[in-house]
Amino acid sequence: MNKPVKKDIEAPIPFRGKPVNFRQRAEMHDILHKSMNQARRGILPLKIPRLAGQMQKLRDKHYHFKPEVFLQVRGLTEFETPEEKVLLKPGELCLMPAGLPHGERVERDREGPFRNLVAGFYSRTLSLHFAFEIEPGKPEIEAIEFFDTPNLEVFLTIINHAISTWHGKTPERSTISYGLVTALLGMFLNLVELGSGNLNQDVGKIFQTKWLVREQFSNPSLNVKNIAEKLNCSPDYLSHLFHTQTGERLIHYIQRVRIEGAMMALKSTQLYISEIAWSSGYQDPAYFTRVFRKFTGESPQEFRDRLEEERGTREEAPKTIYYDREDYSPGTPAPHNPPEKS
Repeated sequence: MNKPVKKDIEAPIPFRGKPVNFRQRAEMHDILHKSMNQARRGILPLKIPRLAGQMQKLRDKHYHFKPEVFLQVRGLTEFETPEEKVLLKPGELCLMPAGLPHGERVERDREGPFRNLVAGFYSRTLSLHFAFEIEPGKPEIEAIEFFDTPNLEVFLTIINHAISTWHGKTPERSTISYGLVTALLGMFLNLVELGSGNLNQDVGKIFQTKWLVREQFSNPSLNVKNIAEKLNCSPDYLSHLFHTQTGERLIHYIQRVRIEGAMMALKSTQLYISEIAWSSGYQDPAYFTRVFRKFTGESPQEFRDRLEEERGTREEAPKTIYYDREDYSPGTPAPHNPPEKS
């Protein structure tokens, strides 16, 4: 496997993504509410690219270990995958499968400049952001909000099931897919209505730093020095500020986000550990293994083997508890010996 070419952090200077304000939050709410109601009625146009070439490294394309959700507000977005081009128009929703290489090109339409709402997924965190056209054809984040999401696996399961069902040939394909999308949009709406906890209380350089780490953790060039350069401050100042305001050293935060992403990949993909190391920002698999063990207490292979063993372990707890017996099988009670009469 060839080593990846070292590259700089792909982020605009100065940093443009800002926290969502009150007006943008209200707009986010209205878009999600309208789309949810359309999905409930089965009239929300869905665009779901076909699964092909997953986890391949292709020129001018990228992929994520987790799916993405796009809601087009204005303008057009063209996604190019290994097999097709998918055009997203205003009022349409796209579910981008995890691991699917794709390029994105955006443009304005007769109604005005490009704008969309995008949901992204990290480790125990979900983000919703508005995007605009920063230069011809290229989208960039306008405003972003992060949400504490301890039940992230539920979101991912719903999306993955909706994608597989949409491309299946089951009789109730449309009903199931729209039901899942309705539930997904309802969960997004709940997050927007209930707020985002403490994630967005960070302001200025702390907010920008966390965003850069979450977006660029797979980039091997990501480090304190490069982040400080993007934010026009010294590495020592940024490290001190981050530790003072969060209680965590910045270098530790970078490693933690990377390892959490690697854990998700080990759970949900069959990629080689060396590929997961590279996709998590580590060019040296041996160093990746040492850092992984430091955070989890086990090697990546041990972690994957344990998960496989747990999946294959027979359920030891009884299926049903009765007053006088326990049932360990789908329909046959465990042998029961009544107590001896005294």
